[in-house]
Amino acid sequence: MEFRELTKNDIPSLVELYVQLAVENKGITVEQSVKTWEDQIENNKNIHYLGAVDNGRVVSTCYCVIIPNLTRQNRPICFIENVVTHEDYRKQGLARKVIQMALDIARQHNCFKAILQSGITRPEAHKFYESLGFKSDTKKAFDLRFE
Repeated sequence: MEFRELTKNDIPSLVELYVQLAVENKGITVEQSVKTWEDQIENNKNIHYLGAVDNGRVVSTCYCVIIPNLTRQNRPICFIENVVTHEDYRKQGLARKVIQMALDIARQHNCFKAILQSGITRPEAHKFYESLGFKSDTKKAFDLRFE
């Protein structure tokens, strides 16, 4: 098992893993994802896809985005999203290590905070994120979906 920043070559197994994150991801194609990677992700130094890779297959992942900021002495914010571990690999500490990689990147960029969102109906995940130091009582998140 290796823990590393993901590359375009990891997209096929990453797309496969995202179906376990949400059934709505079933329509994602490798071709679409490669195009998005090449056009928007590959050369953006503020976007980091991270993963646990077992024999060339991504089995746990998250990504983080470093967002420039004009408050807090111009210290950036780290936004962590799409945390998922393959169902056959859960409860092995992989997500903890992958999220820790994102937090290390946040510290390297001198971020003043990291933000992580989780589905409201996932209390077991919420306990896990709290065990990593995330607080759920400091902010209230809202989202507006364009579907």
